[in-house]
Amino acid sequence: MSAITFRGLTKTYGRSLAVNNFSAEVRTGRVTGFLGPNGAGKSTALRCLVALAKPSAGKTRILGKRYQQLENPLTRVGVVLDSRGFHPGLTGYQNLRVLATVAAIPASRVEEVLAQVELSEARDKRVKGYSLGMKQRLSLAAAILGDPEILILDEPANGLDPAGIAWLRGFISAQAQAGKSVLVSSHQLAELQHVVDDVIIINHGTLVAAGSLEEISEGGTLEEAFLRLTGGGLS
Repeated sequence: MSAITFRGLTKTYGRSLAVNNFSAEVRTGRVTGFLGPNGAGKSTALRCLVALAKPSAGKTRILGKRYQQLENPLTRVGVVLDSRGFHPGLTGYQNLRVLATVAAIPASRVEEVLAQVELSEARDKRVKGYSLGMKQRLSLAAAILGDPEILILDEPANGLDPAGIAWLRGFISAQAQAGKSVLVSSHQLAELQHVVDDVIIINHGTLVAAGSLEEISEGGTLEEAFLRLTGGGLS
């Protein structure tokens, strides 16, 4: 079974076509890079995948089910789509503790994930005082809180400095080594090249290419392949 599938996904907003008959899959136990210029439809496709937007046509599946059909989804799939979803007046620890309580996850797990994302020293600081990079790390901590088998990460490098981006590469690699299936959307192509097994490229809402990193890059770099296949820059 594929970890994630998109089948004929189409999403329109009024007369604007955001995603057009998009079909692709993420294989189990692989890290898949989801690439495309700004406005290509990546975030819209991911929002449809996790039921934050309703497809106009087509379907999405996680482990063969719609997201809404997953029992206790926090323990099946971890999602990073926006780092602004935390209560600013609560500490990092308190925000995660609330999520853990809702999902019946042991409180001890909160300390574990804070350590994994290197936020232990900031556990008692209110989130409104976090930098963008710290909020992004907290989002990653929330995503792995339930030890899910699938991770969906939309631009997880946002707000991270070069050291943080290098750390993120290690984080994704560690998840892959633990047997997770990871779908990651990012503009950090040089970094992605070191961690992805497969690549999906979308442009103007339409699938451009999908395959292994070796097949897509054709012996060159991922950035070169991206520019060749999209006919432009990262924009």
